[in-house]
Amino acid sequence: MRVAIVTFDGFNELDSFVALALLNRVPGWRAGICGPGEALTSMNGVRVDVQQKIEFASEADIVLIGSGVRTREVVSDAKLMARLRLDPARQIIGAQCSGALVLARLGLLKDVPVCTDVTSKPWVVATGAQVIEAPFHATNSVATAGGCMAAQYLSAWAIGRGAGEEAARAVIDYVAPVGEKAQTVARVMGVVGPFLAVDGERASTSLSPNGSY
Repeated sequence: MRVAIVTFDGFNELDSFVALALLNRVPGWRAGICGPGEALTSMNGVRVDVQQKIEFASEADIVLIGSGVRTREVVSDAKLMARLRLDPARQIIGAQCSGALVLARLGLLKDVPVCTDVTSKPWVVATGAQVIEAPFHATNSVATAGGCMAAQYLSAWAIGRGAGEEAARAVIDYVAPVGEKAQTVARVMGVVGPFLAVDGERASTSLSPNGSY
């Protein structure tokens, strides 16, 4: 699986880096920071090189869009948004917090429940989206998550949709705190599990982790 972690200047490190770390733990998957320009600076001054141009998102199998302090500027930039073309018919797509604004701008959140953070909620509501008080929700192949720590839910869902529920469980188990692994897996999968059904079937388990990370 090719994964684009779409990231913009002013990004929230938790959103992009949690997804990057978790999805790269699935054998055979390759997730990378995808964005405009050659480098990006986070909301706390962390500078990172872009691994893929933003156009790569249109080719990726999975696209996760992080949040940041400049997301409203991003969605108001017509030239930048024109470079981002997504297709839920063939891609697994998710957004974290203010990243929902990007999906709304692309017309992917019409008439579906949307999750976002408290700060971004008024802006997302202003797009006409139906914001709900929940950390995670998915409709078919498009998901949104609200709150920085909800990045684990978005990542687990993307893994579950692309590699199967057991793969998601294995990755969450690996990164969970010692002594809290069973509880963490149960909590995370309890949130995203109901959204892993695909046309009445569970996601494929053909790419389940083999325990080597």
